[in-house]
Amino acid sequence: MHVNLDSWYKTDVDKKKLKELSKRKDLPGLIHFFFYFLFLFAAGYLAYVTIGTWWTYLFFFIYGTVYAFSVANWHETVHRTAFKTRWINEFFYHISSFMCDFEGFRWRWSHTFHHSNTLQTEDDYDHEIQVSRPVELIAFFLNFIPLTDLLYPHKLIKYEVIKHAFGKFSPVIDITAPPKEKKKILWNSRLYVFIWLLVILYSIYIGSFLPIIYIILPTYIGKPIWFAVNVTQHLAAKIDTKDHRLSTYSVRINPLLSFLYWNMEFHLEHHMYPMVPSYNLKKLRKEIDDQLPKPFNSLFDFYKQVLPSVIALATNPNNYYKVKLSSDND
Repeated sequence: MHVNLDSWYKTDVDKKKLKELSKRKDLPGLIHFFFYFLFLFAAGYLAYVTIGTWWTYLFFFIYGTVYAFSVANWHETVHRTAFKTRWINEFFYHISSFMCDFEGFRWRWSHTFHHSNTLQTEDDYDHEIQVSRPVELIAFFLNFIPLTDLLYPHKLIKYEVIKHAFGKFSPVIDITAPPKEKKKILWNSRLYVFIWLLVILYSIYIGSFLPIIYIILPTYIGKPIWFAVNVTQHLAAKIDTKDHRLSTYSVRINPLLSFLYWNMEFHLEHHMYPMVPSYNLKKLRKEIDDQLPKPFNSLFDFYKQVLPSVIALATNPNNYYKVKLSSDND
């Protein structure tokens, strides 16, 4: 995955240290996926055995939340930093891509583009801007309620996959992916749709909605916590700047969320040096800490500071959260 950051602000960092931090290993990734799927299957099992009680709603929500964080697994593998061995990375990449509906070929190219053009809105538009401007406040706050994505079916990522399966490609494909990739996107999208249809048909055959809940709906059930964490990456940040310190945030979160998020709370550090595996981002932070704005102390601290800017963006698309740099005190 080649990301062009030549024109972006750079921190001073020892090249030998950066090379060391950029080394990839297989073991951390294998350990992560082992415990991730253990957590996922445990929650799914508890949801199943408690059907008929109120506990099942809690466990299905936990299952959906863990499932929704498959985006973090997709993200680490799309950068090919999860594993040193390429085929292992690709194996888990395509599993994670299916789980979060991020069709593997389309999103690999668009995510590379996102890193090279973070929050750019002019010629090289960033198609991964999560919250559009001006902000639709009702739609924004609905993200914190389970299953509300289904109120806007035309905005679902699944809907895009279905369109691609029929050869109706989104504009982002022409902008970010080489023409030769279209055939891969087409057939991979058809594979996704085929699996979804099999799940639906199997649910009808056995007379149970459970396969759909376990495979097709979990990301919508568990979206609230994932969204609350993931949207902190660039929410209400400054657009059209070549300084990641102004367009990307880092936020301290608890160890459980950090595990599910695979350390992407160090998102500013990740955008500056996307070749560094997530398990080394904390070490990277120590190397360049004095050159970066302070991270938010918690999710509560983040929303307390940034939410007013989000609300202001509903009426003023030029508004943004103003990051305080250490140089501002000089």
